[in-house]
Amino acid sequence: MNPYAVVAVWMALALVAALISIRAGVAVALVEILVGGFAGNLPGVSSVVQQTDFTTFLAAFGSVVLTFLAGAEIDPLSLRHNWKASLSIGGVSFLLPFLGALAVCFFVLHWDIQAAEIGGVALSTTSVAVVYAVMVETGLNRQEIGKLVLAACFVTDLGTVLALSRRSSSSCSSSSPSAGWPQPPGARPCCRPTWSGLSAPGSSSAIGCSWIGCGQPPSRCSPRSSFSGRYS
Repeated sequence: MNPYAVVAVWMALALVAALISIRAGVAVALVEILVGGFAGNLPGVSSVVQQTDFTTFLAAFGSVVLTFLAGAEIDPLSLRHNWKASLSIGGVSFLLPFLGALAVCFFVLHWDIQAAEIGGVALSTTSVAVVYAVMVETGLNRQEIGKLVLAACFVTDLGTVLALSRRSSSSCSSSSPSAGWPQPPGARPCCRPTWSGLSAPGSSSAIGCSWIGCGQPPSRCSPRSSFSGRYS
């Protein structure tokens, strides 16, 4: 595929999203998400809208820059004045979706508890970059309510990070030699398995497990560092 053709399609989709947002009066970040999802499922366009290494780098770089800009917009004086509201709104906005998604995944979809926890964390987070883009476009970032919403978004993301840290620490403890997980030769004590994917309920799928920090290629890791599992 010609890379210039891919870039042309991306730019055309961005232009269409900008025109729609102006006509509809909706934030362009939200319209871009909708246009991207629609174009990615069109038979004639889906083959052209491809993720390359360069577009992935641009997306990650832009997200990091927007996150830093959103952090720069938070006023410390306003945060100290409204810290109770920020913590309460951010805590509730993380806890309720997390518990709801975990309950649906575990009780309704009959996922494993570890998979249900990951699903709850994934569906409870928020995108500070998207929220900041909408705030800047609407001018709410200069108002007190906008700064409060941004602070609450950071609290929500903090809850997500803490939940993921807990999930990683539990995986690390379960991967210790005392728990029956032999470490590869030359592995440091902090080595832990990372899961490369989750299978749907009732389907069998190989779940890759690589040792972080062991300094060994996957082929030389422990024979028990990968296995096939079935969620029931």
